[in-house]
Amino acid sequence: MTITIHYAFLPHTDADAAIAFYRDTLGFDLRNDVGSNNMRWLTVGPPDQPETGIVLHPPAVDPGITDDERRTILELIAKGSYAALTLATDDLDGLFDRLVASGADVVQEPTDQPYGVRDCAFRDPTGNLIRINERR
Repeated sequence: MTITIHYAFLPHTDADAAIAFYRDTLGFDLRNDVGSNNMRWLTVGPPDQPETGIVLHPPAVDPGITDDERRTILELIAKGSYAALTLATDDLDGLFDRLVASGADVVQEPTDQPYGVRDCAFRDPTGNLIRINERR
């Protein structure tokens, strides 16, 4: 039996800013853009991994979420404490430079971690933490 990651989900609060970050800066394919206005679901993914995608969705629109829960979720997103994703690249410094040039919100410059990983971190336009590991 083989199990793979097909989709991961991250919230977005601005579809156009999310597209600019994930497609234009990171180089992901925009595979799907469904909905209208603030209610857009976007699917992006690496061009060489068509079976793996990230669904960027409007936050706190699930049925059954109370107004208090919705406010809490939106507060956590605004603080950058709600969702995170770790990516990997063969060229961490090159990708870091590209992200900086795009104006992305730098959380951590490329660093050799004591646990054996070299990585950096950014926040996407919504505030989701995006860590990027260097493949070795």
